[in-house]
Amino acid sequence: MVSLTFGRPEFLWLLIAAPIAVVAHLYFLRHAKRRALQFANFAVLRRATGHRYLARNHLLLILRILVIVLATLAVARATVWYDGAADENEYVIAIDTSASMAARDFSPDRLAAAKREALSFIDSLDADTRVGLVSFSGVSFIEEPLTTDRGVVRDALGRIEIEASGTDLPGAIITSVNLLVTAERGRAILLITDGSNTIETFESRGLQRAAAYAIAHRVRVSTIGVGIAGAGPIGYLPTYYNVSATYNSDNLQYLANATGGSHHDATDEAGLRAAYGEVLSGRVPSTLAYDATGVLMGLALALLVLEWVLASTRFRSLP
Repeated sequence: MVSLTFGRPEFLWLLIAAPIAVVAHLYFLRHAKRRALQFANFAVLRRATGHRYLARNHLLLILRILVIVLATLAVARATVWYDGAADENEYVIAIDTSASMAARDFSPDRLAAAKREALSFIDSLDADTRVGLVSFSGVSFIEEPLTTDRGVVRDALGRIEIEASGTDLPGAIITSVNLLVTAERGRAILLITDGSNTIETFESRGLQRAAAYAIAHRVRVSTIGVGIAGAGPIGYLPTYYNVSATYNSDNLQYLANATGGSHHDATDEAGLRAAYGEVLSGRVPSTLAYDATGVLMGLALALLVLEWVLASTRFRSLP
C-alpha cells in the first residue's frame, strides 16, 4: 500500500496559486487580444507563415501550474510511505518486567527465558540494523535508544530485572514508538510479555489509544506472548499464597492485528525460540518512508527552465 503524508502541511495553502495563475493567464491573454493592431490581418499572416501570432500558450500555462504544484509539495515536505521487506526494519524490543514474568513455567522463569532468546534475536539482525531496548512494568524505561552497537544492547538486556509492580502495556507501546519516530527505515516493535495489562483498571481505552498512536507513526507491533494461563505460583511469592501467574493473549492479538504486526503464543522455550524466528523470517513487511522533497523540487526547477526556454523561443511575443 502506498500513501502520502506531509511534514509541514501548513504550506499546502500555497496551492491556491495554481487557480490564480489560470485566471491571470486567461485575463492577460484576453487583454493582449484587445491591444492587437486592428489593421493586422492575422489570418493572412498565419496562412503565409504557418505561425499563430496570438497563440493561447496553454502549454506554458500547464507548465506553470505543474511548477506551482511540485514546488508546494516539496516545501510541504511530502513523504511517500510504502510496504517494503521486513529485513529493512529497525526494532525496539519492549520486554515485560512485571511480577508475573517471574512465573516458573519457563526455566528458570519467564523473564530469563525471554531475555535469553532476545539475545539470539539481536545477534541475528544485520549489522546495520539499529535496535533499541525498553523495559516496562508499572512504568516504562528506555534501557537503550536505537543503536547498531550490539554490545551495549546486550549489556542493557542483561541488567533488566523483575519489578514487583503492575503492567502498563499502553505506556510500553507509546515509549517504544517515541524511540522509533526518528527511524530511517521500517519501524517495528517486538513486544515480549504475558499480556497482562493492569492499567486497564484505570484507563479503559488505553490499548486502543496506544494502537492508534503506533498506527499514526507507521509503527508495526509484533507480539510474543510468554506463558500459560494459570501456570502456577507467580514465582517470587511463597506457594501458600496460591497466586497464579496471568496470561492474556487477547490484548496481544489486538495490538498485532491493529498495527499490521504479527502475534505469536509461546507456551514453552521451543515455542519462544520459534516465535523470535517467525519475526525474523520476514513475514511481516515493514512500512518504509521516502522523502520526496528533493525529487519534487528538482522536477519543479526543470519545468521552470523548460517554461523559460519555450517562452523565449516558440512562444516569444512579437516586438
